[in-house]
Amino acid sequence: MQRVVFSADDFGLSESVNEAVERAFRDGALNGASLMVAGSAAADAVRRARALPGLRVGLHLVVIEGQALLPPLDIPDLVDASGWFPSDQLRLGVNYSFRPRLRRQLAAEIRAQFAAFAATGLTLDHANAHKHMHLHPTVGRLMLQIGAEFGLRSVRIPAEPPAVLARCGTRVGWGAHALYHWTRVLRRQARRAGMITNDYCFGLAWSGHMTTPRVLRLLHELPDGVSEIYFHPAVVRDAELTRLMPDYEHAAELATLLDASVSEARP
Repeated sequence: MQRVVFSADDFGLSESVNEAVERAFRDGALNGASLMVAGSAAADAVRRARALPGLRVGLHLVVIEGQALLPPLDIPDLVDASGWFPSDQLRLGVNYSFRPRLRRQLAAEIRAQFAAFAATGLTLDHANAHKHMHLHPTVGRLMLQIGAEFGLRSVRIPAEPPAVLARCGTRVGWGAHALYHWTRVLRRQARRAGMITNDYCFGLAWSGHMTTPRVLRLLHELPDGVSEIYFHPAVVRDAELTRLMPDYEHAAELATLLDASVSEARP
């Protein structure tokens, strides 16, 4: 059997994203969204979510290329003077693995983000991490352990099978194959923690370009099991989206979620 969940990342990043999430849920195929609790439009996102009781909202944990919740003085080894996490994934990965002082700060920031989500009063449906940083064993372990204290029961495993992409006309390189196998580490961590997980995840290779033709083709090639298909929708490309994701087709991804043919093709 096949089950498909449509989700949106970066809820709370900007009001353009928030409006797209609301429209895609009310009028389209969207099931849930992942909230950036330190995003500049997080309060607006929470207000909208409270008015959409069927929207499944989770935490989009930010520990790379985004705004931290704690002040820089509390986590000086993690962020710059403005509280911004760096974008260097390799350097962050090494630091998270081998610097105990930094890991303590990382745990404090993760706890603060879960606490901030709890303070919204929204039900914590799931958790994942910006740029899939929870694939790092240290980040994944802390997210699962701390999240469980706040009622976390479900996590995203970003396991995108290259064979399915190939059937859709996209052949990926060795890095995507290696990443797909590496997701087994997070899946084992999640299972040991008693978490619910998806079987497959789509949106990595086509990130920012989840157009209607691509998604329709994907829906006809899905394997059996639970698949999460995630998007980055927005109504318009505002200054924040232009700065962080200049090549993403945010409006096209919203159009995909609103397209009736997508809803009709969903298993």
